[in-house]
Amino acid sequence: MKKFGIKEALSTLGIKKSNSGTSTGHKWYRSTGKTLESYSPVDGNLIGSVVATDEKAYEQVIRQAEEAYKEWRKWPAPKRGEIVRQMGEAFRKYKEPLGKLVSYEMGKSYQEGLGEVQEIIDICDFAVGLSRQLHGLTMHSERPSHRMYEQWHPIGIVGIISAFNFPVAVWSWNTMLAWVCGDVCVWKPSEKTPLCSIACQRIAEEVFVKNGVPEGVSVLINGDASIGQLMSKDERIPLVSATGSVRMGKAVARTVSERLGRSLLELGGNNAIIISENANLDMSIRGAVFGAVGTAGQRCTTTRRLIVHEKVYNEVRDRLQAAYGQLQIGNPLDPAFHVGPLIDTLAVKSYKDALKKVKEQGGTFLIEGGVLKGVGYESGCYVKPAIAEVKNEFEIVQQETFAPILYLIKYKTLEEAVEIQNGVKQGLSSAIMTTSMQDMEYFLSHEGSDCGIANVNIGTSGAEIGGAFGGEKETGGGRESGSDAWKVYMRRQTNTINYGNTLPLAQGIKFHI
Repeated sequence: MKKFGIKEALSTLGIKKSNSGTSTGHKWYRSTGKTLESYSPVDGNLIGSVVATDEKAYEQVIRQAEEAYKEWRKWPAPKRGEIVRQMGEAFRKYKEPLGKLVSYEMGKSYQEGLGEVQEIIDICDFAVGLSRQLHGLTMHSERPSHRMYEQWHPIGIVGIISAFNFPVAVWSWNTMLAWVCGDVCVWKPSEKTPLCSIACQRIAEEVFVKNGVPEGVSVLINGDASIGQLMSKDERIPLVSATGSVRMGKAVARTVSERLGRSLLELGGNNAIIISENANLDMSIRGAVFGAVGTAGQRCTTTRRLIVHEKVYNEVRDRLQAAYGQLQIGNPLDPAFHVGPLIDTLAVKSYKDALKKVKEQGGTFLIEGGVLKGVGYESGCYVKPAIAEVKNEFEIVQQETFAPILYLIKYKTLEEAVEIQNGVKQGLSSAIMTTSMQDMEYFLSHEGSDCGIANVNIGTSGAEIGGAFGGEKETGGGRESGSDAWKVYMRRQTNTINYGNTLPLAQGIKFHI
């Protein structure tokens, strides 16, 4: 693997000190929008700036997307798949520098940054195969000499609003599927990680220009929440896919539904692992620790609650304390460190507020948290992963805090454990650690986990692209990535063909004229 320093990575990806934040996949637009400055949580240094999209530039690129759709939808799906195949090759080429940028701008470990780019590559591979499988159904008609079938057509412009914690992968989950379906995409990334979006658009641009893909198939608009509001209100965008907080998702859903548009929502998680009395504790501890501290607790699938059977509770608690004592916190670009920084000082404030509320509401800390200071922690974004013994009904436990705080809860029966796990408003990911088939089957039954993801003997994070990703309740109900998630990016059409010489009516109705 080539060793990329951050300066070399930025140069390779075409990132400058000042960048336009508006693009149609062929050219970059000037804008009078405000300047977004990207500071690395790793060291606090300014990486670069991006000029946000203003309303005039927004209107220009949306019109270009409309024109591009008229041509792109005519390309045969396998030909669109060929473009996505080349896209996967391009991201393979730029995997190391893009992984470095993801790590440096967002703060996750370099290995996790590389893993995120690998998700782009994987979804490209998945979408290429999908481009030859956009199938419908045939049905028997009740009328003689009639045939019925259904087919799927592209929906048009797909708006994508992504979050900072996965600054490139979530874009690709939506975009690659939408592209093979014949849609064009307009992407508004998080204002906290704008440079990652610039890099992805430049990589895509190479493929598009080389293949004569219409300008506007991939549109990038950068900005704050006001740009997302423009997308949500825009009747030219039939589908808005939004990833982020529950508060943001509710605002998007409300605005989109008022114009009878569609929204695909991937929102917060309050994920739990149940550790049964029959669990393999070596696996359980490993899964719980990575789930709780990976990406510094800033995954929607982060393990936030550990629900432990009373018979193994003390052992689990002691082993967790020992494991946390071995965690190394520091520069995520250095493989010696397990935990990197939070995204910014606002996230640090949220973390500190949560620790305070745990104590106020009666929790007891096994591992005290706190903000790290001194050499290597100059950005002010490094915090200690914390563990607290709590009750599930605590108000702070009911909330999602995007930080490495793990809550321990004791249980007696599996039914009680599942009730605790389901006893929150969010419903994204869940897991049980057990060697009992009965425990496993109960957990996976209709009486068990109410989450969109339910795992056995693995943690709550680390979803693969082959399965549909998403959750229930306040997580939003959306599904992205694998399985048949492609259908959300298309419209279903039912067709009936009469190949006879008479016109019989359905339901046996007689009409003589």
